[in-house]
Amino acid sequence: SELYSNDFPLVDITVIADDEIMKHRRMAVLELLQKHIRQRDLADLLEQLVTLLLEGYTTQEQLVSVINYMLQAGESHDPTALLNTLALRMPQHEEALMTIAEKLRLEGEERGIQKGIQLGEQRGIQLGEQRGIQLGEQRGIQLGEQRGIQLGVQKGIQLGEQKGRKEEAIKIARTMLASGLDRTTVMKMTGLSEDELAQIRH
Repeated sequence: SELYSNDFPLVDITVIADDEIMKHRRMAVLELLQKHIRQRDLADLLEQLVTLLLEGYTTQEQLVSVINYMLQAGESHDPTALLNTLALRMPQHEEALMTIAEKLRLEGEERGIQKGIQLGEQRGIQLGEQRGIQLGEQRGIQLGEQRGIQLGVQKGIQLGEQKGRKEEAIKIARTMLASGLDRTTVMKMTGLSEDELAQIRH
């Protein structure tokens, strides 16, 4: 009870020099990412990340969680190229990194397909409305029903994506807690609420 009733110290990681962070062993990767996650292209951290990851303090599961966190919360002009470079520099983790890269590629394709469907729908609706004027109310009702079905499918996909992101955030949080990161920092980094974090068993 003493642990939860007393104040605990918080560290502002943004004021700690990168060279100092590099000495923090198991926590160094997370601290470095937390410090720079929104400040610059993560490719700029490549050398430091490779150095830390090659030291062997990070398990494969932690690596996957760290990479997923980078891709979700960070900025990178070309995330696939970043993953490919990491895989070349760290052949022992190549399979895990290429699995993430393939998932990223498929998600990109899916987003492209959805965008194509959306643009096609817009054009189709536009043409359909013109045609509907010519054909009358019956054709308009038919197009309205189709649009309702399409919107329902889109909403279902959107809800599925949100659930997937939440599950990934919980997985990342579990790894961070297991690594010894305090709950406040984990909530800040993953966007999970205190109640959601309380349900995680690590």
